[in-house]
Amino acid sequence: MTTRRILMTAALGTLAAPALIRSARAATQLDLATVWPDGNFHTQNAKRFAAEVAKATGNEVQITVHSGGALGFKGPELLRSVRDGLVPMADVLNNQQIGDAPIMGIESIPFLIGSFDELKVLDKYLLPEYERVVKANNQKMLYTVPWPTQYMHLKSPIASIDGLRGVRIRASDKGVADMCTALGAAGTMMPWGEVVPALASGRIDGVCTSATSGVDGRFWEFMKVAYRTNHTFSSQLVTINLDTWNDLSAANREKIETLAKTLQPEFWDVAAKDDTTSVQRLTKEGMQVVDVDPAMLAEMRKRTAFMKDDFIKRVPSAKPIIEAYLAELGRA
Repeated sequence: MTTRRILMTAALGTLAAPALIRSARAATQLDLATVWPDGNFHTQNAKRFAAEVAKATGNEVQITVHSGGALGFKGPELLRSVRDGLVPMADVLNNQQIGDAPIMGIESIPFLIGSFDELKVLDKYLLPEYERVVKANNQKMLYTVPWPTQYMHLKSPIASIDGLRGVRIRASDKGVADMCTALGAAGTMMPWGEVVPALASGRIDGVCTSATSGVDGRFWEFMKVAYRTNHTFSSQLVTINLDTWNDLSAANREKIETLAKTLQPEFWDVAAKDDTTSVQRLTKEGMQVVDVDPAMLAEMRKRTAFMKDDFIKRVPSAKPIIEAYLAELGRA
């Protein structure tokens, strides 16, 4: 009897083994690369998305978010890294990809976009172009989330725009670097991972970025003031390699697309709220966070007005997008 039970158990185990193997093979493990630290709201959004994907697919698709550049990819490399299959997914900062896709610098045109509501208007015309770009780079765009209000973080307050003369200011992309130069400063492009060491060594004197990044970089240890210039916008695009995407089942692709569409508005709300909490933290740590004097802001707009036309000359496909956007806003 004992022998018979053992044989039956073994036989059942043999029969079950292929099913277990099929179940294990059905689970798809995907890495998602981001340069932002764990506490950053974009990283938290990505982790929430990963958790919801696992839940929606019954753990058949499992995404692991690697924050802080842990996989070794810098921000400007992420579009091509996903394209080439070096990493299956990434949280890509649009305006750092202009070397591969110049149209992705459109949000960096100084003072083109003044609010999240205006960005939503632009997105109606711009996102179809982004989708074409990412498809041409062998990937699919799942969702986008903007950065909140942009600031000019400086070591010392300035009384007028002339106070920017010669000040070395880090920019995340060429558009903002050119803007800083047009304002008399010395704009320099620099990936996020190099910013804090550059501040510590004195290689730069200021940073154009959000209050969120100001908190991430503990800017109060290096700088005294943050001017709410709201000079540009930028957005993160979460993308997935197209070959990887097509390997997923049709049912799981539909679930993930639906989930991304549902969560995107919530992620935008997180972005808006994060600006408030980040400003509170900067203030608590001793930084002044101030609005730019209206006269100074007007001068900033005047000195950078040429950059929209220059962008259109470099990227002709941007012209109908910008014209349709401005027309809808009544600014044409």
